[in-house]
Amino acid sequence: CGNLNKSHVGEVVELCGWINKRRDLGGLIFIDLRDREGLVQVVFDPEVEGLMDTANTLRQEFCVQVKGTVRARPDSQVNKDMATGEVEILGTSLNIINRSEPLPLDFNQQNSEERRLKYRYLDLRRLEMSDRIKLRAKASSFVRRFLDGNDFLDIETPVLTKATPEGARDYLVP
Repeated sequence: CGNLNKSHVGEVVELCGWINKRRDLGGLIFIDLRDREGLVQVVFDPEVEGLMDTANTLRQEFCVQVKGTVRARPDSQVNKDMATGEVEILGTSLNIINRSEPLPLDFNQQNSEERRLKYRYLDLRRLEMSDRIKLRAKASSFVRRFLDGNDFLDIETPVLTKATPEGARDYLVP
């Protein structure tokens, strides 16, 4: 989803992801579809029979498969806050892979820190958090490559001391 841009205009694509947000503007239904790469806006073609009926049942975090054509957004509708803000998908096919019950976190609103920590496994799906995880992984990989390239030896402490089954000997105080 997050890799689409103007160079893909006119291509037919098939995307799978989670519904980040759904908007109903009278005769048109829009969704922001999210995968691990980012978001893209999908607008469903009202001319396709049955498509709008299915799109009307969509809710946040439903897992869906959408087929459609990438098209450029009019200049007045370009969203500079999104990497894919210059394009949208005109959806012609929709398959609901899995429905979702309402989640305890709302990804489109501020949630308290306590609530975010309680549902950490869900919080990590937010784009802001997944971007942080990706950055951490890249930094860790960079440091590891640097150290490996300079002949550093990585020794994990269980190699140096054997852990006892009870665990108490791991924390001896002299």
